[in-house]
Amino acid sequence: MEQIIDSVHINFDEKSLWTLNLALALVMFGIALEISWDDFKRLLKTPKPVLTGVLCQFLALPALTFGLVWFFEPIPSMALGMFMVAACPGGNVSNFFTHLSKGNAALSVTLTAIATLMAIFMTPFNLNLWGGLYGPTASILRQVSISPAEMIKLVALLLGVPLVLGMLVNHYRPKIAQKLAKGFKVGSLLFFVMLVCLALYKNKDIFMEYVLYVFWLVMVHNLVALLTGFSIAKAVGLSRENVRCITIETGIQNSGLGLLLIFTFFDGLGGMALLTAFWGIWHLVSGLVLGSIWGFRPVEKEELV
Repeated sequence: MEQIIDSVHINFDEKSLWTLNLALALVMFGIALEISWDDFKRLLKTPKPVLTGVLCQFLALPALTFGLVWFFEPIPSMALGMFMVAACPGGNVSNFFTHLSKGNAALSVTLTAIATLMAIFMTPFNLNLWGGLYGPTASILRQVSISPAEMIKLVALLLGVPLVLGMLVNHYRPKIAQKLAKGFKVGSLLFFVMLVCLALYKNKDIFMEYVLYVFWLVMVHNLVALLTGFSIAKAVGLSRENVRCITIETGIQNSGLGLLLIFTFFDGLGGMALLTAFWGIWHLVSGLVLGSIWGFRPVEKEELV
């Protein structure tokens, strides 16, 4: 099975890859239109929830993913796909799901901003660290010989530049930013989802053949991610609103970034692309279900910690 899956390469031609790059940058720009410099200042005012969210995303989830890989022993390329997903920052729909769940929307936006900037360095670092510690995936990394510097450069262009530009528009032209934000973010996100669905459709026979093998891994991995955010936030004594926010921020990963890095540096390696693409679909389902359930359960007024 391993050879069959890894012989499948979800190839995007150069034009399609640039379109995917542009779509991801536009999604980030749309999100950044609602981010202000005050969101970063909130880290100094209330550091505990923000630091907890960062800990969950960039330390706890990658480490627990390593444990899952060691326990289940998926084929190496799918294991590397799990490391890739865990290394990515929070997904671009996490703010919506946090609002739906009656979580702390302001904290969600702050975590999006901080995690996006940290991802420029932490995504390549975590992928190489945890992928390098697991023998079967370490051999793939050696074969591909990706340059961390090149990955940092690409992530900075895709996430960092749009984030800064969007925040500048919000700072100097807040009224224009408010008008653009809703339609811009929704439109660009739909465009990006359409591209991912197109990739799935072009390889639908392969996806349908291996869906059962991939999907249970994604479900377990996503459940562990959500439980990680929930349990750590509860353990440090955060408010219910903050617990909901950090749970969603940890469980909704930017699989779009992961796919783009797979297309760019791993030539669309079958197992990695399959797992990351299915994560991109499933975390929308799990986020919507969890957000809706929590949305029907009002949060009692309590001091935000």
